[in-house]
Amino acid sequence: MRIGIDMMGGDFAPGSTIRGAILARESLPVDVEIVFVGNQDKIIRYSEEHQLDISGFSIIDTLESVGMKDHPLKAYREKPRAGLFMGQRLLMESSLDGFCSAGNTGAMMVGAMQIITSIPGIIRPAIAATIPNVGGTHSVLLDVGLNPDARPDVLYQYGSIGTIYANLVHGYKVPGVALLNVGIEEGKGNMVTRSAYQLMKDSSFYNFIGNIEANEMFVTSRADVIVCDGFIGNMMLKQAEAFYKVVSMKNVGNAYFEMFNFENFGGTPVLGINAPLVIGHGISNEKAINNMLHHTVEVVGAGLVNRIKEELER
Repeated sequence: MRIGIDMMGGDFAPGSTIRGAILARESLPVDVEIVFVGNQDKIIRYSEEHQLDISGFSIIDTLESVGMKDHPLKAYREKPRAGLFMGQRLLMESSLDGFCSAGNTGAMMVGAMQIITSIPGIIRPAIAATIPNVGGTHSVLLDVGLNPDARPDVLYQYGSIGTIYANLVHGYKVPGVALLNVGIEEGKGNMVTRSAYQLMKDSSFYNFIGNIEANEMFVTSRADVIVCDGFIGNMMLKQAEAFYKVVSMKNVGNAYFEMFNFENFGGTPVLGINAPLVIGHGISNEKAINNMLHHTVEVVGAGLVNRIKEELER
């Protein structure tokens, strides 16, 4: 298995990406090869200056890179050979089995739609995130930032995508799917959520359990998959990050709160596209990069892309 990583992606690259890849190499199976995609001179210079052993890593040299403040579409047009885009092209050429980056999320998504493209039948791809609860289990929340305005049929399809992801990656046999709403009653919500509810309750492709309110998140394990649009999902995700910062600042020591630390998950996959692509947080340190690489291996090993295709065909 060959996993590519955008070496220049993230606020602390290439230091964070080099150190994270070294950590991952120490714990991943020996048949997993990590491929550096980035500026070779900068990667070698940094590793020599900090005495980091990168022997055994192959490097695909790219002179261009996409900055965190670059306009996504402009970067795609003007920097086609940037590592962030080159890695996705290598993925589609089958030179890589999976690709991950902690770089510019908007540029990653432009590349995903232009280079990798959506699986036939997918209305809109989604980004999924793992949400912990006090019982020690996790829920899958999607979308968390890709589609701020999702139609009812898109939310309905998120239930299918989330079910497949929760089953293959998290091991939930029959995930319970809930719609994030302002009340648990069927008639609650705006026009979009009310219409989505009617579609979801009649689904034969997944186990729809009804609405779930935000005050149940982090508390109960009633829903294994929670569906919402990217606007709401991204705010929920950022709220969880803020919650972790607060308990850290207050020195609250508890294993549960550590589950809110994004570093422990590393990255989240883009669901509904034709190849395994994982996006990490821009402020990822070496621990987060290590876990992003591990999660990319998990997504590839689970055959997530093909399973989504099979489910849609069925």
